[in-house]
Amino acid sequence: MIDPVQAFAKATSSLLVPLPSSSTAGHHHTSLPSILPDSPEYQTVGETGKRTLWVVFVIMTLASAAFAGMSWTVPINKRIFHFITTLITIFAALSYFAMATGHGVAYHHIVVNESHPHVPDTEHEIYRQVFFARYIDWTVTTPLLLLDLCLLAGLNGAHILMAIIADVIMILTGLFAAFGAESNPQKWGWYTISCIAYLVVIWHLALHGRAMAMSKGGNVARFFGALAAFTLILWTAYPIVWGFADGARRVSIDAEIMCYAVLDVLAKVGFGAWLLISHATIPEIGLELGGFWAHGLNQEGTLRVGDDDEGA
Repeated sequence: MIDPVQAFAKATSSLLVPLPSSSTAGHHHTSLPSILPDSPEYQTVGETGKRTLWVVFVIMTLASAAFAGMSWTVPINKRIFHFITTLITIFAALSYFAMATGHGVAYHHIVVNESHPHVPDTEHEIYRQVFFARYIDWTVTTPLLLLDLCLLAGLNGAHILMAIIADVIMILTGLFAAFGAESNPQKWGWYTISCIAYLVVIWHLALHGRAMAMSKGGNVARFFGALAAFTLILWTAYPIVWGFADGARRVSIDAEIMCYAVLDVLAKVGFGAWLLISHATIPEIGLELGGFWAHGLNQEGTLRVGDDDEGA
């Protein structure tokens, strides 16, 4: 007669999932991990994150309307800061509307290898939402923020161009890092390149920008120093949040959204309000643009019918 206990033990001896033995059945703390395929983990936005996105969209929209209204209080040849600052919050509002409505987001597939002491290694799949609309926003708005600061300091075109190019590289490599593979060092390689590009931006503002601002007088130098320091402190917080969020996935999507929301409101709305209010109270920081910006095309230099005949 076949012993059913022996038959069962023989049938299950090839299974990958360890079965409790008589020596460990009464000890729950010695159970071994299962290496059967587990369900993928989805890290997605929750209700708190969605509400935060809508709130920031409203804030950016109201700020855009306020900044546009402030521009009507100054002549058109003095509106360059108003124009740039309004565009910053408009693009930010569009980005937050896209994210709040479920657009501008994709899943990053991550495979995490987990080692175990007594059984083969296992793999755990994670699908984390990455809001690439945020990076599109930053690619447009951070160069505009830099342009505001560079024009305030009076930087020349060469330094402005280099600072803006470094800024765009910083944002795009941050996006590449967000979708980087976990199995090789490319993710943190892109992150390192992004940080180096940020140091180039700091170098242009802190060295060349500060020197040019000081040459324009004490009021401009002090205001530029305060506004630039405010901006750089906030910008330094962005890669720190990235490291805990898209980088190491130590915080939830909702916490990531709330951190970026606070930084975006301060770096765009706070920056813009400070710049435009100071523009109205400190005449030295004003910048006048004439020519085509203020007057459009005029008749000077145009060729009229008959001019050649008269000259002949």
